[in-house]
Order: sequence, then C-alpha cells, then structure tokens
Amino acid sequence: MKKDVLVVDGYNMIGAWPELVKLKDRGLIEDARDRLLTILSNYQTYEGVTVWVVFDAQFVPGITQEYTRYKVKVVFTSQGETADTYIEGIVDKLKNVLTEVTVATSDLAEQQLVFAKGANRMSAQDLFIEIKRSKNHQDQVSHQNHHHSSIRKRGTLSEEQLNQLKVLRDELN
Repeated sequence: MKKDVLVVDGYNMIGAWPELVKLKDRGLIEDARDRLLTILSNYQTYEGVTVWVVFDAQFVPGITQEYTRYKVKVVFTSQGETADTYIEGIVDKLKNVLTEVTVATSDLAEQQLVFAKGANRMSAQDLFIEIKRSKNHQDQVSHQNHHHSSIRKRGTLSEEQLNQLKVLRDELN
C-alpha cells in the first residue's frame, strides 16, 4: 500500500486562502500559520495522508527548525533558503515506489519542477477545494453516525409508537 505525503508551501496557502489572508492582512501571521496547521491536521487525520508544511525564512529570518505540531511536520527553512528549494529536495528524498508525493503550491515554475521529479501538483485553490470537500464529507459521516445512534437510543419502537407515547406524555402534563 502506498503512503501518501502532501507537502504544502505554507506561505503560498496563507496568501491564497480567504480566512488566512484576512489574518495575514491584520498582521496576525502567526495566527494564520497556526490556523493553517490546524486545518491541515484535521485533513491529515481524516484522509490518512502525511502532511508536511514548509515555511521559508521570509517572515522568521535566522530560524531553521523542524518540528511536529498537531501531528503535522513543520519546517522553517534556513535564512536564504526558499520553501521551493526545500520542497524540491524533500520530493527527491520522499518520492519512491512506495510513497506518492503531492506538492501544494500555486507557483507554476515550482509545480513544473516537482512534476518533473515525479510528484503530483496541486494549486492553493485546488487544495482549498479539496479540504472543503473533505470537511463536508466528515460532517456528513458525523451527522449519519449521530442519526444512527439516535435511532439505536430509541430502541425498537416505531415512529408511530413514539408519537403515541408523546401524546400520552402530553396528556399527563
């Protein structure tokens, strides 16, 4: 079974997704990064993919870090290294017969480079739509599970029997 890895250009998403753009425009870049990680963590958990988010040193100069937050691998590149350069290198390391890599960025040159290396590509808008689709599916499944548990709670009574009991209860009041 193939392992799916989604590598996301973090600032590219922050500059493209409406909710994150609003945060960035208000000077809340850290909040935008955190919200992006939360959204991608939920997506990762539900869809069963491994998510890496790469931020370049544009907004945090001098910091080179790799850590996990909300079960998402987060990378801040070194100063002078772009997210694109890091992503190209990580595609080379991750892509193999057992690992399918998808890169989410709207940078067309970057999309072409990672595609040439064998990775799939997805624009910021495409990922946004995919996450909305996944969230809608999660909500539907959750609603169905809640509906089925409600049916189990009422036991084996039919709808008609439940209505008769409701009438009796109302008469007693």
